[in-house]
Amino acid sequence: MSTQDPVHGDLVGAEQRFQLLVDGISDYAIYMLDPNGFVSSWNARAGRFKGYETNEILGQHVSLFYTEDDRKAGVPERALAIAGADGRFEAEGWRVRKDGTRFWASVVIEAVRDAAGVLVGFAKITRDISERRLAQQALHDSEQRFRLLVQGVTDYAIYMLDPTGHVTNWNTGAQRIKGYSREEIIGEHFSRFYTEEDRADNLPGRALAIAEAEGRFEREGWRVRKDGSRFWAHVIIDPIRDPAGKLIGFAKITRDITERREWEERLRHSQKMEAIGQLTGGLAHDFNNLLQAISGCLEMLARNPVDPARRHRLLEGGLQAVDRGRTLIHQLMTFSRQRPMDLEAVDLRDVLPGCLGLIRQVVRGDIEVKATLPADLWPVETDPVQLEVALLNLAANARDAMPNGGTLTLGARNVPDAGRRGDMVEIEVGDTGMGMAPDVASRAFDPFFTTKPLGKGTGLGLSQVYGFARQSGGEARLSSRPGRGTTVSLSLPRTARVPQRLFGAARTEPQGGSARILMAEDDAVLGPVITTALEELGYCVTHVGSGQEALDLMDRGGAYDLVFSDIVMPGAVNGLNLAREIRRRHPDMPVILSTGYSEEPAVQQGFPVLAKPYRIEDLTRAIKEALGHPAQP
Repeated sequence: MSTQDPVHGDLVGAEQRFQLLVDGISDYAIYMLDPNGFVSSWNARAGRFKGYETNEILGQHVSLFYTEDDRKAGVPERALAIAGADGRFEAEGWRVRKDGTRFWASVVIEAVRDAAGVLVGFAKITRDISERRLAQQALHDSEQRFRLLVQGVTDYAIYMLDPTGHVTNWNTGAQRIKGYSREEIIGEHFSRFYTEEDRADNLPGRALAIAEAEGRFEREGWRVRKDGSRFWAHVIIDPIRDPAGKLIGFAKITRDITERREWEERLRHSQKMEAIGQLTGGLAHDFNNLLQAISGCLEMLARNPVDPARRHRLLEGGLQAVDRGRTLIHQLMTFSRQRPMDLEAVDLRDVLPGCLGLIRQVVRGDIEVKATLPADLWPVETDPVQLEVALLNLAANARDAMPNGGTLTLGARNVPDAGRRGDMVEIEVGDTGMGMAPDVASRAFDPFFTTKPLGKGTGLGLSQVYGFARQSGGEARLSSRPGRGTTVSLSLPRTARVPQRLFGAARTEPQGGSARILMAEDDAVLGPVITTALEELGYCVTHVGSGQEALDLMDRGGAYDLVFSDIVMPGAVNGLNLAREIRRRHPDMPVILSTGYSEEPAVQQGFPVLAKPYRIEDLTRAIKEALGHPAQP
């Protein structure tokens, strides 16, 4: 029969198991102190990272593990006092091993009391967290260096925003660029850097929304300094998220690129001026040729005798030169946006074959021109003159892309409604030339962009083609591969209207009348010529040199059936003012206007307009129409 107390045996077993548990913990030094701070128990891990064996440390005071400075400051005693009073003490700090080396420790001291509440000692848990502290210190040092770096940057405004857009920090560059000190701007909303127009358009709010949704916002635009002055800024906003993905703010970088923008503007202006110089040089060349043709025809006609057949050929040559000059003027005015396109129903079955002859004149002899033009092409809504210009531009580009010869193809096909813009007709100009790389092809329609050597191209051709297609209500596309050629497609909208005239239709002899015409034209050469031409057709013409003279004649009771006036004239009463005044005073009096500039202002006010240069037959047709349908107020 055993004499051992079962309860005592269970307690001994429990203590042994607990000691085994404590000794088995390798990451923590776990030991006991008596109420005065002397070590009363010691686990294996404590011995390993503090260096003391159990028989060396039992009975030693806990202050042995503290640094000399901490012992002098009474840190060990305060730690035990706090643990005894509060039940727990927790801190981090330097501790000392047996060999004198230091380690950074996380320390927890728990008060241990008996059933009656009497303090019987302390449980002390120490962990060596030197590596963690080194990592934290490295991170802190890195963050500090980053802060110093950010603060040292003066060319960029680098700062943080909270999720609502309020400034939370501010670097030296931000103060230099925007003028606000840190004390002035922290807590303010970043929208104050935007212009009043941008704030009204909620650009700051949209910028943050885009950054949050897409992960980045990047843009250029005007920003405002503290003193109200503006600068052109390049802005980047990146969202900042915590490890869980929650938005905690934004990082914002702003750079003042006003000088760069001004330099780029000067460069663009220089390029434009160079291109305009080349453009006007080309126009001067063409006009000199036309003037030479007209001059030659007039000189030949002035010689006597001239047989009727030859006279007819000379007249036709002079008129063709005038028509070509008018086309050049229309091209130039359309390009400069001084003249809208004349959209009309055009029969491509008539226009495209006529363009083939011009294209063959543009390209060289080593380039073969092929055409695929179906007989059932739909009519389209466009400006026939600008269509010709666009095709000639494409032919010139194709020629330059084939320096060693090749094939140029002109094709067209009907494209039924694809659900976007209705029925279209697609015209294609393709070549077998050098082709373009993707990055070049993507910029081919940009104004003033050219891959040709200096002096060989203005970069205007394809941009004019693109603008023509868009103004016609269609679109332009380009496909190209290096070494495989280029194809440009023009899609023009089908029209239900019937084309009213064929391109290159024969001229008709003008038919005159006997109406009384008051003509206001200030040009000393043109006025008498038009007067003589109309008088030869039977009209009674009174010619004056200004709008005010025309009004004075009418106020004095002059009887006229129609007023024909140039729009641009000297004095306060130009042609448009004259027409408006006649409409007010004499609402039944028909008025026809003419101009070498834009016809749009007069057309918008309901007046018929002849674009200079015009044919006499066009003028007589306009006179007959106006007399039959006087302008209504």
